[in-house]
Amino acid sequence: MTFLPQIPPLVPRADVHGRRISYVRISVTDRCDLRCTYCMSERQTFLPKSALLSYEELERLSLFLMDQGVKTLRITGGEPLVRKGILGFLKRIGAHVETGRLKELTLTTNGTLLKDAVPDLVAANIKRINVSMDSLKPDVFRRITRGGDIARVIEGIEAAQGGGIKIKLNVVALARDNRSEIPEIISWAHGRGIDVSLIETMPLGDDIAGREDQFVSLRDVVADLSSFWSLAPLTEKTAGPARYFRVAETGGKLGLITPLSHNFCDDCNRVRVTATGKLYMCLGQDDHVDLAAALRADPTDAGLDAAYAEALNHKPRRHEFLIESGTVRGVGNRTMSVTGG
Repeated sequence: MTFLPQIPPLVPRADVHGRRISYVRISVTDRCDLRCTYCMSERQTFLPKSALLSYEELERLSLFLMDQGVKTLRITGGEPLVRKGILGFLKRIGAHVETGRLKELTLTTNGTLLKDAVPDLVAANIKRINVSMDSLKPDVFRRITRGGDIARVIEGIEAAQGGGIKIKLNVVALARDNRSEIPEIISWAHGRGIDVSLIETMPLGDDIAGREDQFVSLRDVVADLSSFWSLAPLTEKTAGPARYFRVAETGGKLGLITPLSHNFCDDCNRVRVTATGKLYMCLGQDDHVDLAAALRADPTDAGLDAAYAEALNHKPRRHEFLIESGTVRGVGNRTMSVTGG
């Protein structure tokens, strides 16, 4: 057995508001094998491969972020598992969990390719995964995802659990498609030891039709759930933006991610990097810093350090998502798949 030297943890760098940035979401692709109705257009145009950060650049960036005190890296897409070579990249980054240089490497996936990837994810020291799943009903799931197979996702979840990986379900609350099914999804998940986070629809992508019609406030969903379940607030926090509750009747944990009905920005510890190397300081604003240019212009990390410092100095106090009189205000035509889900 190879013993890797332990590296003492670093203090995360703070933004202009004093919030320490310990969590970065890195997208490795804008491509996906599904076409979820709230996320992208049915005939989505994807970036050419040449526009994406190479794995060498992604690895260099990841190591730089660890040196800035980032403790959690979440790999996202699009669907990260569709990118060729992703499992080798995850293993290289995950090796730094063993040394203590990185506290946690995690992944967000739609689950369709999860089953076969499990052994490599375990080898990459990935202990938990978020799976996006908005319905258990095959026909509804197929309609939301424009062709997805829920059976493949469930097989992937079961394989991951069998490999010792903890699963959390991300469920986007959709007024027409799944609001009435949410209790069933929660019961199914909690019965399998799976936590659930409910998410309000994100106002990203002006070309996505019906966005306003699908919005439902999680305040209303919680009111529905509270009519037959007892929800006790929890004080625990994870690296993400959710507020958590314990459902007494199921014993499971329920998270709420509420960009529109309840602002969660005061203690935001996150930034995200797109597959093209743009660092967005806030999901709900368009300001960004081009880390790809810094990576490519300077073989040292001096340019990268300057760009990162600029980003933290311009991280806003709060996002600009808003819903007024039934109209959702977001950030124009930048979709979630391009930003990094």
